[in-house]
This record gives sequence, C-alpha cells and structure tokens, in this order.
Amino acid sequence: MSLLQVSHLSKAFGGVQALDDVSFELPAGQLLALIGPNGAGKSTCFNTINGQHKPDGGAVLLDGQDIAGLGPRRISRRGVGRTFQVSAAFHSMTVLENVQAALLSHHRKLGQLWRPAARYYRDEAMQLLQQVGMASQVERACGVLAYGDIKRVELAMALSSQPRLLLMDEPTAGMAAHERNELMALTRQLVSERGISVLFTEHSMDVVFAFADRIIVLARGRLIADGVAADIRRDAQVREVYFGSGSTFEDKPGEGEA
Repeated sequence: MSLLQVSHLSKAFGGVQALDDVSFELPAGQLLALIGPNGAGKSTCFNTINGQHKPDGGAVLLDGQDIAGLGPRRISRRGVGRTFQVSAAFHSMTVLENVQAALLSHHRKLGQLWRPAARYYRDEAMQLLQQVGMASQVERACGVLAYGDIKRVELAMALSSQPRLLLMDEPTAGMAAHERNELMALTRQLVSERGISVLFTEHSMDVVFAFADRIIVLARGRLIADGVAADIRRDAQVREVYFGSGSTFEDKPGEGEA
C-alpha cells in the first residue's frame, strides 16, 4: 500500500472547480512533483491534503487512514510535515532557536517559550541542523542568512516532527540555480536516509526533471498526466497545456512555469 493515496478529490470555490476528481498515489521513499500552469489547482490540492481546506468530496488516505477534513495540526500529528513558499522562520531568532521552537511545538511544550529556548532540545536541534548542513551557523539570526540557508533551516524545522510525508511548496522559489540543485540534492538524500515520501510543487522544470522520481500534472483542476520525466516530456497534452503548441520542454531552457 502507498503511504499517500488521494482518491477522487474535489474542491470548488463558488463557481470555480479548483479540483475535479483528482486521484494519485505516493509510495514511501519517493519524490513526487506536482506541476501545472497557473490556476491548475496545485495550491488547492496541497492545502486540501494538509488540512487548510476541507474537500467537497473524495478521500486523502495516509497509511490507509482518511485524513481529509482534519485540521493542519491534527494532520501534522499523524506524520505530515510541510515547508512553505514564504519563509516561516522567525528572523529575529537564531538558527538554533528556530529549530528548538519547532521541536517545542512537536513535543507540545510551546507554553515553555517564556523560558529561555536554549534550555530545550538543543542536542536534537543540533542533529537536525547537522543533517541539513547548517551546524556551523547555529548562533546566527535567521534574518541575516542567505535565502538558500533559510530554506535549509526551514527544512530542519519541518523534519523536527519526524514526518513520514513531507509537503514542500515551491521549495526553490527565489533561489539561484546552484542553490536549487543543492537543496533538492539534500532533500533526495534525506528521502533515501529516512525513507520518507515527498510531494513538492515547483516552477523550475530543470529541478522537476532532474530530481523527481515521478511527476503528476494538473490542468484546470484535473489530473492530465502521471509518469516519469521522460513520459511527461513527450506527453502531447502536457505540451499543449504549457505551450499551446507542439513545442517541447527542451525548446524552453531554464525555468518553466509550473
């Protein structure tokens, strides 16, 4: 059985059908990219899986248990972590303090934040920061970090809840090419070492084709393709949705619009 099973998921906002009978699966230990043109329904799909939206129909099964309609906190407790496109780190706090705060939340001890954060989970936070390559910057404030380093801190924060499924929303947005590749190579390493599953949205087609084990494509709320990179590159319907012609992704080097 796959770790994540999305079955006939539907969600409408007023007269707009944002998700229309979407179904896909994500096995353990796989990196799955969710792409599509603007307005395809990617964010709605992400937010429905994570609990920000309650679906109008369908199921979201995590290890066979339906989590559709549960709130984000309850879904997190069941083993789902998330990173966001907009920075979720506290810029006035140090790298170490941000990860310690995430650990306090996971252990349900946020009420202890009135005491110095340095007292709590320091060793566990250091281990996470070592894994994401930020152990040498633990005392720096997040507000002075390079953007790629902030993303590494946020990845450590997401891993603090020991997720089985990690949702990454535009993880490389705003990064230079070398930063994008470094972050996704790190993510792939963590997937392999921890055996977790990752579902990510992404605008850079270079990143998608280089790192995703599998790719699913949404257009106007419907799933139109599901396959490995070579299959998606050749898919005529996907090319039509992206380019409105017979162009291929190779004809559009660099970043594509996802």
